[in-house]
Amino acid sequence: MTNAVLDGIRDLLPAIRERADEAERLRVIPDASVKEIEETGFFQFLQPKRYGGLEGDPIDFYTGVRDVAMACASTAWICSVLTVHPWQIALFDDEAQQAVWGDNPLTRISSSYAPTGKAVVTDGGYLLSGKWAFSSGCDHATWVLLGALVFDGEGQVVDFKTFLLPREKYEIKDVWNVVGLRGTGSNDIVVAETFVPNAFTLSMSDTGRCYGPGQAVNTSDLYKLPFHSLFTTTISTPIIGMAYGAYEEHVAMQQTRVRAAYAGERASLDPFAAVRIARAGSEIDAAWALTMNNIRDEQALVARGEKIPLKLRLKVRRDQVLGSQRAIDAIDTLFEASGGRALAEGTYLQRAWRDAHAGRVHAANDVERALQMYGAHEFGHKVDPGMY
Repeated sequence: MTNAVLDGIRDLLPAIRERADEAERLRVIPDASVKEIEETGFFQFLQPKRYGGLEGDPIDFYTGVRDVAMACASTAWICSVLTVHPWQIALFDDEAQQAVWGDNPLTRISSSYAPTGKAVVTDGGYLLSGKWAFSSGCDHATWVLLGALVFDGEGQVVDFKTFLLPREKYEIKDVWNVVGLRGTGSNDIVVAETFVPNAFTLSMSDTGRCYGPGQAVNTSDLYKLPFHSLFTTTISTPIIGMAYGAYEEHVAMQQTRVRAAYAGERASLDPFAAVRIARAGSEIDAAWALTMNNIRDEQALVARGEKIPLKLRLKVRRDQVLGSQRAIDAIDTLFEASGGRALAEGTYLQRAWRDAHAGRVHAANDVERALQMYGAHEFGHKVDPGMY
């Protein structure tokens, strides 16, 4: 079944690439693309079978995102984040799952996890309010996941939770005017004070230890993987896909390029050009291989019923942030070596260059923080809870 979904996605790639300029102009993914992707079943890739999902292999999910990124980075970004959210919904209390999918298994959910909002404990739940930025794909979603610090009656922070809200409880502010990933529609979410029941919340301390109440009904090994491993890889995968797309376009352009400044020399005969693509190709392949192999290692441990050690979880983060960096460095090399034609509007290369650098500033790609955690742990120091 999942192979058929991936085949369906690949069939859409020419049309998705054709709409890349339209996505930039609209600042959201065109409705036609969203509808076609939905019809393949891709958005349900990580959703529980009991609610019409596929409970697919994350490696296959990432492969689909990578392929879409080779056509349009913004579309891949939306495919990635909107498809990973059902995985987290599966960890919520089943009351929340029923509210989201009971009447419509095709429901889509956006997110903004940085705890820029505030929640106050009250009877039966929480009073939530605030503003959240960068909710990619929110215009194509009818629910949202929001991160917030939880305060008790004395004003003390007692938790950090994810809150699940339906569309009627939040407002979307159109603020997404940017130079990269323009088509992602990553707008602001604003919530006036609203009540959120306990069942519609999930503590990040629970997800940090690979637990959620939804595991009682969703027993697949898929839902025992670390939240931060899956979600940060969701962010790096489109960037690696952009690098593969940039590589393909660069090679094609150089095969027909004649360098007038060098007496009409064919670019493909330049030995330095050959070395550049060899190095870039190796870096891109390394980014992909290390990232996917780490996820497979976590899957293997879960399948054996073993706990995933902190060292591996930190290794996932190490190779995930470096995978993003390797991909971006490769894109830089290819873009700089492509000549003036790569600057033209409509070329994949210039868009990939802008989109990759836009993706680089996402918190999941904070290279130094991830590497510091890994190195500190290797030296035997205590690592504070974070995005691992």
